[in-house]
Amino acid sequence: MGFVRKPLICWVFVSMVVFAAQLSNCFYLPGSYMHTYVNGDKIYAKVNSLTSIETELPFSYYSLPYCKPLGGIKKSAENLGELLMGDQIDNSPYRFQMNVNETIYLCTTTPLNEHEVKLLKQRTRDLYQVNMILDNLPVMRFAVQNGVKIQWTGFPVGYTPPGSNDDYIINHLKFTILVHEYEGSNAEIIGTGEEGLGVISESEKKKASGYEIVGFQVSPCSIKYDPDVMTKLHMYDNTNPITCPSELEKYQVIREQERISFTYEVEFVKSDIRWPSRWDAYLKMEGSRVHWFSIMNSLMVIFFLAGIVFVIFLRTVRRDLTRYEELDKEAQAQMNEELSGWKLVVGDVFREPNCSKLLCVMVGDGVQILGMGGVTIVFAALGFMSPASRGMLLTGMIVLFLILGIAAGYVSVRLWRTIKGTSEGWRSVSWSAACFFPGIAFIILTVLNFILWGSSSTGAIPISLYFELFFLWFCISVPLTMIGGFMGTRAEAIEYPVRTNQIPREIPARKYPSWLLVLGAGTLPFGTLFIELFFILSSIWLGRFYYVFGFLLVVLLLLVIVCAEVSVVLTYMHLCVEDWQWWWKAFFASGSVSLYVFLYSINYLVFDLQSLSGPVSATLYLGYSLLMAVAIMLATGTIGFLMSFYFVHYLFSSVKID
Repeated sequence: MGFVRKPLICWVFVSMVVFAAQLSNCFYLPGSYMHTYVNGDKIYAKVNSLTSIETELPFSYYSLPYCKPLGGIKKSAENLGELLMGDQIDNSPYRFQMNVNETIYLCTTTPLNEHEVKLLKQRTRDLYQVNMILDNLPVMRFAVQNGVKIQWTGFPVGYTPPGSNDDYIINHLKFTILVHEYEGSNAEIIGTGEEGLGVISESEKKKASGYEIVGFQVSPCSIKYDPDVMTKLHMYDNTNPITCPSELEKYQVIREQERISFTYEVEFVKSDIRWPSRWDAYLKMEGSRVHWFSIMNSLMVIFFLAGIVFVIFLRTVRRDLTRYEELDKEAQAQMNEELSGWKLVVGDVFREPNCSKLLCVMVGDGVQILGMGGVTIVFAALGFMSPASRGMLLTGMIVLFLILGIAAGYVSVRLWRTIKGTSEGWRSVSWSAACFFPGIAFIILTVLNFILWGSSSTGAIPISLYFELFFLWFCISVPLTMIGGFMGTRAEAIEYPVRTNQIPREIPARKYPSWLLVLGAGTLPFGTLFIELFFILSSIWLGRFYYVFGFLLVVLLLLVIVCAEVSVVLTYMHLCVEDWQWWWKAFFASGSVSLYVFLYSINYLVFDLQSLSGPVSATLYLGYSLLMAVAIMLATGTIGFLMSFYFVHYLFSSVKID
């Protein structure tokens, strides 16, 4: 049966590779379904939540007195990831006509009341940005600082001059839309964006000739209009071209009883940028040398630790084992009385550790988190989770975490059987594995959610989504974890190579606590990832796109190697001083990197997020950082523990004991 199955699997795999190679010439994966427009086609922009790097609290666009669409506000369908990230995408009144340059009047507000003025001034001073989307492209703004051209996504709500008590609202937008003339070709386009998965067929390609949008830029300004003149106009009436003023007296001030008129102009510019390359402007990789430096730094650490492991295995351990095995039984017995180091803990090295159930649960959850992170990064590196597909990265991580519950249950129960020698109590272990990390995440997110609810932020998880997450947890993750636990009871037991003595051996006193060495060991894995961690934190908290998943995949592989090597070296060092309680120390030798990650997050908050204001924002930041640190602890600790367990098992399986 196995002989038949293997050729079949190989044939299927080869067929998939060939099929994928054929498709690679005609499919474009990242991004959204390509739209083509003919002259005069109407295109409507969408608006996302208002965001700020000052507060990290997103708010709805229409929480401010902006113009509303004629047909009313309609929310776009959002995936799970978008909801969890606080995105709220609505339609907007901003309408464009393909290749028609025009200046448009939108609306004039009613006289601003005290609440609206207070809200506008607060959003302006907190540096809130308006995030607009056209054809799935975020609007981009360019600014010059210290002679350097900087690009931003979104535009500010308002402007506050230095040393002034007045605030001015941005009420005129000059859009530049880059278009590329497209003619149907033999290439098919497949998308994973908000419009869903789709392929342009042969019949559609003939109709697809036209213009595709490849860029969306904005230049915002503030203009004081005469409300009596502007109210005579209707929405979408054309007005004369407008020049943005440079004098503050001509800006629209935010003040009670002021009536604000909103206008915009649009210019279509033909571009040589092709549709598959339109995201390149957003994903320009800055600091590539820094990424390479990070990788080279990690390689140096790996080679250093690999040299130590090489010495341990090929010189110390093999020499001792060879010498031990060459002696006869009487000589071995005599030698055992004179031995020191790891050979003396033969009868205690596999003794059950303290809190063995908790260890099994943490290792199982670590496998689940590590698998989720690894698979997600691989798919992202291959381009399946483009930033054009908002929320897909987080949605994919959640789906993978749910599915990999089966791995968490299997590893937890199998380790439990190994330690206890029986399957009794496997249901409790499986249930604990299903609830341990999700329970921690639920507690942290619930506390943060109450804070967001109190701030009326769109980042708060709706109560309906809470029930959906509970449904996914209890109806998918928990059953799969229980199934994995059942499979763990049926798997072949891991047999210890040596017997455990009834009376535990006394551990010699040490000059310094062993936990000090364990905590210090976390600095080596941290050294491999702290540079990449800076870019990740910047993308999360400073609103930058992170798309160097190729570098991140390499860093992840290096981190796995460093964690394994550090844990093996420290386990061997503890055994050499006759410390047979290696289980938890092996876990935290590599897992202690999470402590340095959390401390680095605090350092990033103090020195790089100096603009972050208020205790609410700081609490949100620290809460999410704590959740990230716990996940990293479980994943890296699992790597170190499993490698150390294999090392100890191999080491003592080579010792002959009567």
